[in-house]
Amino acid sequence: MTAQVRHLSIGIAVPLARAYAFARRPENFPRWAAGLSATLHESDDGWVADTPAGEALVLFTPANDFGILDHRVRLAGRPDIYIPLRMIEHGAGTEVIFTLLRQPDMDDATFEADAQAVTADLRTLKALLEAAPAG
Repeated sequence: MTAQVRHLSIGIAVPLARAYAFARRPENFPRWAAGLSATLHESDDGWVADTPAGEALVLFTPANDFGILDHRVRLAGRPDIYIPLRMIEHGAGTEVIFTLLRQPDMDDATFEADAQAVTADLRTLKALLEAAPAG
């Protein structure tokens, strides 16, 4: 059986190169991705997020030319959580697409709450990027 999937997206009125340059930097994630963590710091093992379930290692996709921002969240004793995230050029702007994969232990209410949190994060990213001066 495959897990339930929801694609959440938002248009951002800034060029892809500018949006991606900001969003791909792990140190910027706490500014817009509260669903991941309010704190994220680099350690000898990589990027570490403080989550309600404890410290999580976050493995980010290296910078690339395709707008891919996938990452994995690794909590001790649990399977990795894979988070597919893309930015694509859409006219003069950028479309951000987050694929929310329902985790095996999620009930309907938790999955819906996760979708709402991701939507809020995408709106925060949009507001940050559109408010920032170009250049």
